Amino acid sequence: MKHIAKKRFGQNFLTDQAIIGSLVQAISPKPEELLVEIGPGLGALTKPLLQKIPHLHVVEIDRDIISWMQNHYAQASLTIHNTDALKFDFSTLGQHIRVVGNLPYNISTPILFHLLDNIANIIDMHFMLQKEVVERMVAVPSTSAYGRLSVMLQYRLQMEYLFTVPPEAFDPAPKVESAFVRAIPYATLPYVAKDESLFARVVTSAFGQRRKTLRNTLKGLLDDAGFEALGINPQLRAENLSVAEFVTIANHLA
Repeated sequence: MKHIAKKRFGQNFLTDQAIIGSLVQAISPKPEELLVEIGPGLGALTKPLLQKIPHLHVVEIDRDIISWMQNHYAQASLTIHNTDALKFDFSTLGQHIRVVGNLPYNISTPILFHLLDNIANIIDMHFMLQKEVVERMVAVPSTSAYGRLSVMLQYRLQMEYLFTVPPEAFDPAPKVESAFVRAIPYATLPYVAKDESLFARVVTSAFGQRRKTLRNTLKGLLDDAGFEALGINPQLRAENLSVAEFVTIANHLA
């Protein structure tokens, strides 16, 4: 019986074999590595991964898909975690995890932030996402795609846009293009925020009204004397600042 994709779970199943081969090649799994796949769907990536490694963890919320996977894969080679990826504690799997997946587009950003909370245990991440989201992840300052997501992820991660994937590679075909991205946590942070919650607050405030200047968006946090002391023009907008400059502001306030 064919599984019907469920809109509430943002399901779009990858079917293009050439692209699946490119994904596996980019991930380059090794037998001794601990991999966890988020949202395995109908096994497009699961099957070729299991040809490379002896065991795989998958996180899946859809009970119908879990039932399908239990019928198609030997439990000895697959550990299924029936839960919401947004609630799953990835640290329970071990210290050196590689995370992969075709993330549901409707919750991709919250999943990325949830993974940041588990980043100490993660070696790298490879994800299929909406192209627009990947463009925001890798965006540089003073571009329209650069925003809060760019800064918060780039503070922790080195990111690489690998390739674009057309809608027809999926069933059902999404209405947007997709892209495959690699994210590797920094072994040593290039810029260290003394108080990371304050850093996050500064970034969120700055991008809260992105058409306004920093003087307005950071009002109550930083005055003109503070901007002058840091050598930052208060007439700039949030999108003009680098990760390093956001860290500088946060550390000044700390």
